Amino acid sequence: MTNQTFSQLALSPELLEAVTEMGFTEATDIQAESIPLIRTGADVLARSQTGTGKTVAFGIPAVERILADAWNVQVLVLSPTRELAHQCGEEIRKLAHHLPYVKVADIFGGADYRGQFRELQSANLVIGTPGRIMDHMRRGTLDLSHLKLVILDEADEMLNMGFREDIEVILQDVPADRQIVLFSATIPEEILTIAQQFQRSPIRIEINREQITLENIRQVYVEVPPRQKPEALTLLLHYYQPRRALIFSNTKTMVDELTERLSAAGFSVEGLHGDMKQLQRTTVMNGFRKGRVSILVATDVAARGIDVSDLDYVINFDIPKEPDSYVHRIGRTGRAGRAGTAITLCCGRAQVLQLQRLAARTRSGIDAIPLPRVSDIEQAHRERTLKDLERAMESDPLPFHTEMVEELIRRGHTPERIAATLMGLSYLHDTLALKDLSVPTASGKKAKVQEHRPMAAFVINIGSANRVMDRHIIGAVTERAGISSRDMGKVQISESFSTVRVPAEVLEDVMLAMRGCKICGKPIHVMPVPEQQHRKKVVHCAAAKPQKKGKAHNTYGA
Repeated sequence: MTNQTFSQLALSPELLEAVTEMGFTEATDIQAESIPLIRTGADVLARSQTGTGKTVAFGIPAVERILADAWNVQVLVLSPTRELAHQCGEEIRKLAHHLPYVKVADIFGGADYRGQFRELQSANLVIGTPGRIMDHMRRGTLDLSHLKLVILDEADEMLNMGFREDIEVILQDVPADRQIVLFSATIPEEILTIAQQFQRSPIRIEINREQITLENIRQVYVEVPPRQKPEALTLLLHYYQPRRALIFSNTKTMVDELTERLSAAGFSVEGLHGDMKQLQRTTVMNGFRKGRVSILVATDVAARGIDVSDLDYVINFDIPKEPDSYVHRIGRTGRAGRAGTAITLCCGRAQVLQLQRLAARTRSGIDAIPLPRVSDIEQAHRERTLKDLERAMESDPLPFHTEMVEELIRRGHTPERIAATLMGLSYLHDTLALKDLSVPTASGKKAKVQEHRPMAAFVINIGSANRVMDRHIIGAVTERAGISSRDMGKVQISESFSTVRVPAEVLEDVMLAMRGCKICGKPIHVMPVPEQQHRKKVVHCAAAKPQKKGKAHNTYGA
């Protein structure tokens, strides 16, 4: 830690007063390192996790760059989502509170154009999502010809959301003599490509992993069968009863499915992803921040608009795609000196090994835990109830309640029966709908696949014409779906498609996991093979006679 105060950063009196009003006295590591560097005019590539104060880190030099007598857009901040763009705008407005010549406009989709047109007429610092920025550039309502500083906030998520082409078009249109600052929680290869293409000898800032405080976080994982992950999640939530939990899923579809399932199970839960309308997303986020909702199910991108300090559980329903995303996710709990727990659901040994590699970045251990049984949930509920009662009995009861108990005793009821009845009214707990799941053994070994195990097949639109081999497909399936190659049947490759056989009970999960996958550089599409086709023999192309052209395309056309 730098232990550097904002008063040591040579801020103007107006900025220092604003920072003080925001409640900040000591700069975080990313702030202490970034602010002086950005002031020099150098291009910067900075890596730091959420919650480390990145907005202030680039917001202070952004505000300082604005000239009081220049009425054109001098600073542009690109942000991946509407929520983050709005939050960034609010933060920078607070920084510029005592600098009336700084005019901030945050523009994003879902908002009224007329209001944005008015704001852009006087704005000299613009924050927006790439799509809406491009839209205003095409309309001629946003002029970037006088731009001095471009900041890419949460750059990795912008690329994950498919904004790379928009970003490239925007950066190609800005003046050659400009400064580009790139902030990102992770730095995958695509980020480095953008930096190499548009930045000039960028100075790289990377907060040391040793400085990422995760010692207050207990990291555990549980092995579950792929098709039973939702049931396993329900058992975990019943067992731990989190006050506030954030559940991560990799897909928007699964966010909706989990939210519906958990709500039906009686949990206070909401979902959050990019396909939701703006008003709905704002309502959900406010409800979670203010504690009206105790469980939030979200994708990585949507969750970046949420910053709360009292999460006691983070649950990875799906293992994150990027290595640094694991640290990014679990670092949302265990903050402000509080203890937190991160639980990850793993399907198969391949995913366990993948998770262990991710967890190694935290320089701390990750332990396997058994999936709770119904009897464990009942015992945990009993212990919580007894503790609640003991805490309540530390205070004297109200006279009115004592009189009611005495009246019931006079009517012939025993104190034990009265107490048990009251507990039944106050501590309802129904485990009848819960059932134990069959899970792997503690050693992680699975039973051998029996010959009679039902298998099912799906087709992917890639074959020998794409130079694909069975090992490419097997590797993609095992990595994405978390099943063992031993559990898979033979992969049969034809010229334009391939047939993959997996256990029937995991077919839907595997197909869902393969969505958006690329094999040998080609995006793939999957479709199930009708049941009557499962028994048809498909000959491997390497040993088969050439098939008649058109047959494969007619049956499994990509």
